[in-house]
Amino acid sequence: QVQLVESGGGLVQPGGSLRLSCAASESILNINDMGWYRQAPGKQRELVAAITRGGSTNYADSVKGRFTVSRDNTKNTMYLQMNSLKPEDTAVYYCAARTILTIIRGGGMDYWGKGTLVTVSS
Repeated sequence: QVQLVESGGGLVQPGGSLRLSCAASESILNINDMGWYRQAPGKQRELVAAITRGGSTNYADSVKGRFTVSRDNTKNTMYLQMNSLKPEDTAVYYCAARTILTIIRGGGMDYWGKGTLVTVSS
């Protein structure tokens, strides 16, 4: 059963915008943190933005001022608004989630989506 599902990726021109969504199944219990990661061909996966259940956020330096992460806890959904997109933003974007227990144990994200492709090109 798919537990995290990303949507909203696609092709956009430099300077354009996209909004990604990640829907989390209610079968995942006690989610505290959610985040967006991305991986470009030949590169390591990197954290783009993360948000706690309480709304605290952090961003990669490369996207600060351009991307905004948010979540609707009643809908179990996280969003990533991406503005002023650059070719270097091209990557597969993955949604991830981490439970409270994993946080206590010092572990990383527990659940991952399949990813959605964002291509920024003219």
